[in-house]
Amino acid sequence: MAPLPAPEPSRHLETNAVLDARKIRFEVNRVELPMGVVGTFGLIRHPGASLAVPVLDDGRVVVLRQYRFAVATRLLEFPAGTLDEGEDPLSTMQRELQEEAGYSASRWDPLGAMLPCPGYSDEVIHLFLARDLSPLAEPPAGDDDEDLEVLLMEPGELDAALASGDEYLDGKSVTAWLRAKQLLGI
Repeated sequence: MAPLPAPEPSRHLETNAVLDARKIRFEVNRVELPMGVVGTFGLIRHPGASLAVPVLDDGRVVVLRQYRFAVATRLLEFPAGTLDEGEDPLSTMQRELQEEAGYSASRWDPLGAMLPCPGYSDEVIHLFLARDLSPLAEPPAGDDDEDLEVLLMEPGELDAALASGDEYLDGKSVTAWLRAKQLLGI
């Protein structure tokens, strides 16, 4: 995947921090865009995240069914997590794969990065394919605010869920799955 083009910075006229939350900061910025237009834009500042598509030796994919407050339902997702300050994307993903799915991986292939919502967020999500998985001796504890179930799905089963719309798969997971399938040749 190609890197982002050289930035065309906006000229910040005024920035107001509206809310500092647990992992994000919401700002309202008045800026002059590169083409000369002045406007006011909401911006969510995010430290970045990592996501992995974990694939077992038999080809099954480790997927999470996780409750998401913002949409008040459970979604199918791949393990993912927010980068801690100073943490590199691979270290984040190695930690999250253990904490959320209960696996470690000895083979990590980068799948590039994605910008999930560039209209209002600076978040970058780093994507990986995790292989040569080993289950942990103890089941994952997860974070206190996580409500998730670990599923093992055949690739065709995951594709069918995605195509039918019977299960919701979040955008970062769809992107990662499509990239992983290319690398896996499926």
